[in-house]
Amino acid sequence: MNTSTIALFCCLYDFGCIYEAWERHRLVPSTRQRIRKTKLTLGEMMVIMTLFHLSPYRNFKRFWLHAIEGYYRDCFGDLPSYGRFVALMPRLLPPDMLLLHHLCQDSEKTGLYIIDSTRLAVCHNARSSRHRVFKGLAARGRTAMGWFYGFRMHVVINSKGQLMAVQFSPGNTDDRVPLEALTVGLQGKILGDKGYISKARFDKLWRRGLQLLTRIRINMRI
Repeated sequence: MNTSTIALFCCLYDFGCIYEAWERHRLVPSTRQRIRKTKLTLGEMMVIMTLFHLSPYRNFKRFWLHAIEGYYRDCFGDLPSYGRFVALMPRLLPPDMLLLHHLCQDSEKTGLYIIDSTRLAVCHNARSSRHRVFKGLAARGRTAMGWFYGFRMHVVINSKGQLMAVQFSPGNTDDRVPLEALTVGLQGKILGDKGYISKARFDKLWRRGLQLLTRIRINMRI
């Protein structure tokens, strides 16, 4: 491991420990809910997923077999099977969202922002009807790259590249739906692609002091 990877591991591991401690002392404990202890801590699972997205791998199973069970094997204790880890992946959504929200708090309001979304496919299109890990959460959607089954990640950054807001939604969510929620408290100008064109939302943002700038579609009247 290099220095930056070790620092990432320490930060995510410490955050996972804090989150698990908070979760154990949640306000409304349930005696009926069975919480099965896992071989990996929450922080270790967050590290694995972060390393996957930072790696050149595009297939998680290949990454698990070659990187986690190979190159990074000494960094973890008793590893679960690939199938068990995939079944545990939905547990990472709440802590990931909390961590991203925390990272947004220290970002600077520069007056110039960029908004965009990207797809997060959870399986191949041909297997979407049999997918069970994110069943009820993921949905089938379409982007310029084609159809996919999974989620959309909506991100707003400032002119310095700092993260301002992040939101996840099912894959069939229109890009314009979370626009207002993502830009609460922002003023100035925000740039987006043609998927954010909406006169009604433009007027609402304008009244709040935020100007939405997009390219026009080919079939639009000028």
